[in-house]
Amino acid sequence: MTISADHPGPGTTQVDPGPEQAEDTYLPDAAAEAVRKFGITAEDYMLPARHQIQMVDQDGNLQHHSEQGAEPGHEYPLPGDEELLAAYEQLVIGRRVNDQNSALVRQGRMAVYPSSHGQEACQVAAALCLAAGDWMFPTYRDAVAVMARGVDPVQAMTIFRGDWHGGYDPLEHKVGIQCTPLTTQLLHAVGVARAAKLRGEDTVVLAMCGDGATSEGDFHEALNFAAVFHLPVVFFVQNNQYAISVPLAHQSVAPSLAHKAVGYGMAGERVDGNDVVALLAVLDRAVKLARERSGPLLVEAHTYRMQAHTNADDATRYRQDSEVAQWLARDPLTRMRTYLSGRGLLDDDGEARIADKAEAVATQLRSGLGEDVPVDPQDLFKYVFSAPTPQLNEQSALLADELARDAAGAPSTTEASE
Repeated sequence: MTISADHPGPGTTQVDPGPEQAEDTYLPDAAAEAVRKFGITAEDYMLPARHQIQMVDQDGNLQHHSEQGAEPGHEYPLPGDEELLAAYEQLVIGRRVNDQNSALVRQGRMAVYPSSHGQEACQVAAALCLAAGDWMFPTYRDAVAVMARGVDPVQAMTIFRGDWHGGYDPLEHKVGIQCTPLTTQLLHAVGVARAAKLRGEDTVVLAMCGDGATSEGDFHEALNFAAVFHLPVVFFVQNNQYAISVPLAHQSVAPSLAHKAVGYGMAGERVDGNDVVALLAVLDRAVKLARERSGPLLVEAHTYRMQAHTNADDATRYRQDSEVAQWLARDPLTRMRTYLSGRGLLDDDGEARIADKAEAVATQLRSGLGEDVPVDPQDLFKYVFSAPTPQLNEQSALLADELARDAAGAPSTTEASE
């Protein structure tokens, strides 16, 4: 496969064709430098490795280098021990949060919760690969990633209790508000990356989405804009096999979702989304390349949603228990625990310490989400426009009158007119 253009655009470099290349290949200057650094062809840089990157197998064993899916230009060093231990701690906390939130929904203390049970490795790696000044734009299923980024757990869950605001300050944490509309966050991410580049800031933006989002028009617009303007964005696709009830096979017949990247002129990579070691390695390098102005990149993580789409979904209607059972053996938490214990990095005391931290977060969630939040009905009108319209003022006054009459025991305006 050859990536070519009749004429190079601004900010592009012609890469000397290798022996396998029949046509000239043009890349953004920084991407061309990355190709030269890795000593590979442009095609080998931009196309994902033939096999997904996996460093630790489902039994918790470090794979031999030849079995990790690595190829020239797609070779990844093992993350450091401190990073791996920090990731495991967040894995444990994330699993406890998912279980606790599911219980809070059943108790009526949360309106809805899209669990990421089984996907925690993706969540954790997404948060840990970023520097303090970088931005993350999550989906509605990425609450664990939001908390791993430093957002208070109760604030992160505010949106799911039915409150009118997102719960936390995006500017403080460099985390976009979780939103239900599919894929809109990718456009927001690209906009922030464009602004950061114009300002000369050393900022990388991680844009998260699911496999279903890759079928949306906003996905195309975001990737195309990011590629054309050579923006420092890492698009992170968590392929959990289903867009609610629609399986991946009914969404795309591409060789993989990572292969979609090459159509936009960016590099793509596939990684085992239940292997936090491989995720950290792949995302760390993707962020580094984006920071070096190698252009945007796309990473596809192959994972699975173990639980229903939300508490309103009946997953048994569109998938078999046998399918779910196959993924139980690939649990990212068990895999990482086995790997760290086998290397002597995790003992019983360390496990107990991490479990205590996770339980403390669960306790904080139970306490915070169990409190009644004072409601001001006038909030209905305060935040619609910066300057209220006459209609809003009229409605606000009408509501205030109704509330005052109700408090005084007087008949309402409507009752009095009858």
